[in-house]
Amino acid sequence: MREIGSIGGGTEPFRPTFSPGFVGGVSRETPAGQTFAGSGGLYEASGSSGGFGFVPQPRQASMGQRPAVPGLRAMADEPGGSVPYQASGGPNTIVSAAGNRTRTVELDGVRQSREPEDPPLAQEARRAIQILNPSGEIQMPRPPHMRIFCVSNQKGGVGKTTSVVNIAVALALHGNRVLVIDLDPQGNASTGLDVPHHAAIPDVYDCLVADRPMAEVVQPVQGIPNLWCVPATIDLAGAEIELVSMVARESRLAKAIAEHKGEYDYIFIDCPPSLGLLTVNALVASKEVMIPIQCEYYALEGVQQLTNNIQLVKNHLNPALEVSTVLLTMYDRRTRLADAVEQDVRAHFGDRVLTAVIPRNVRVSEAPSYGQSVMTYDPGSRGATSYFEAALEIAVRGAQVGVTG
Repeated sequence: MREIGSIGGGTEPFRPTFSPGFVGGVSRETPAGQTFAGSGGLYEASGSSGGFGFVPQPRQASMGQRPAVPGLRAMADEPGGSVPYQASGGPNTIVSAAGNRTRTVELDGVRQSREPEDPPLAQEARRAIQILNPSGEIQMPRPPHMRIFCVSNQKGGVGKTTSVVNIAVALALHGNRVLVIDLDPQGNASTGLDVPHHAAIPDVYDCLVADRPMAEVVQPVQGIPNLWCVPATIDLAGAEIELVSMVARESRLAKAIAEHKGEYDYIFIDCPPSLGLLTVNALVASKEVMIPIQCEYYALEGVQQLTNNIQLVKNHLNPALEVSTVLLTMYDRRTRLADAVEQDVRAHFGDRVLTAVIPRNVRVSEAPSYGQSVMTYDPGSRGATSYFEAALEIAVRGAQVGVTG
């Protein structure tokens, strides 16, 4: 090994790392004159295979500046040559996820070309614009007739309310007229849409028990055009008991909706996590059932009981009722259980399961604390994108099938 010239005022031997087919960490086929970066600075290859010597090159940058190091990014468009790295870009420039610009490279005599890639922030901004739809254009098809969804699952914590709020907002932002009826005494859907629902506010309880017209209860959702909400207050907690002695107790909500003169493309009824009279009212008033299913084992246990109750309501109270949509929520791709649950649900319900799957996403959980849906809280997040895809799939299916009203 020969010594090479002084670096930093002294003499330093170059200690290459040998590997099969390489000398000094550089391919034997590298032509003489090519420069490479080393721990002591820049080196120039000299000689041929069998004994590479490296002549140090003077540093081209002071402290705090990165030296211009030619590598694969600086390989010339002509085979065997080198071109200085151009930070400003140029022909065949590639922008990586980190914002770095690279040139076309040639490996093993084959030119490798790549399409430009936007930085992650640019991709997120593009998704946000698509979801928020600031132009106001109708980008999701409207159904030929009003669709009424009962969103139900007697197991709590599977994402019923979250799915109702976000799908409703997504449809409304893209030109559909949507009404959300909060039938859960907890009033979480009202909270998610930032609709007042304290004790003095007229709510769905008045429609069910006091025969109050729904037009007097409906509230517009601030900031979201074409979206309205019928809120729920704590008074609804006693409705189960009061409805027991009433005539036609199972169809009180259906009667209130039928008498309401509002024109909507979608009505989503957010049910409580039970199979009581409130849920039965929602099933009787609806044409379709959406079942959110958490991708965990416990969520599967109650699905059979729910489908049995739906069948009972269909046989005796609402022959038009169908389970049209199943939505997989809280999907964690890191676990095998999530894949197993997804396979079981798709095997049982078939094409009624939406292709879009809602992942676990912290932004979805944070949004209600700000009185927003994730669609407006963080429209570029994975959760918002997934709910947007689910809403689009629901809209496209409804337009293609032509759901009867």
